[in-house]
Amino acid sequence: MSEVQVQTLPRLNEPAPEFEANSTHGRIKLSDFRGKWVVLFSHPADFTPVCSTEFGAFAARAQEFADRNVQLIGLSVDSVQAHLAWVRDLEEVFGTKIPFPVIADLDMKVSTLYGMIHPGASTTATVRTVFFIDDKGILRAMIYYPMNVGRNMSEIVRVVDALQTADKHGVSCPVDWTPGQPVVVAPPATKDAIESKEEAEKKGYTYKRWYLRLKNL
Repeated sequence: MSEVQVQTLPRLNEPAPEFEANSTHGRIKLSDFRGKWVVLFSHPADFTPVCSTEFGAFAARAQEFADRNVQLIGLSVDSVQAHLAWVRDLEEVFGTKIPFPVIADLDMKVSTLYGMIHPGASTTATVRTVFFIDDKGILRAMIYYPMNVGRNMSEIVRVVDALQTADKHGVSCPVDWTPGQPVVVAPPATKDAIESKEEAEKKGYTYKRWYLRLKNL
């Protein structure tokens, strides 16, 4: 009976898999960026239309990520030479520099490590994935997209903002949350900790239910 290889997906709130790989900025390791947040994102192939629009968008908003202490890292299974030629072409098309490294994952080691190869979509190209890794190297969020649907840059920025806000203030972020909107207070852990509406409002909370209280930061 032939061996079936099972691709293990990385798991949230565990250390992101370490890697070392060639890129358009030379040899890089994930641990090189410890102390920064990392947004690692894959694309199916160089010189393809949807990927080109995404790279243009990442480049246009690169400063927003830098302002949040985020290092962008791109990846596909193309060569460094192909990446360099494509990046140069995209800089002409979109009129902006692409300042982040792009990994050349020819042997698919990083792609396999992060579960980017989905045989139902393609056996030779990565699907569109986004991995959010915090400044301690912990994987905090993942988003997967099919090969024919481009990503939403505003959502990627929003997830970074939400994760960093939750960490800083010990809160959670509700549906459609964006910076400046109310956040969710942790629910009580015991019966005695349950507050009345009046008690919650004295603390400045917006009281919906004992388990759903919001506040402004």
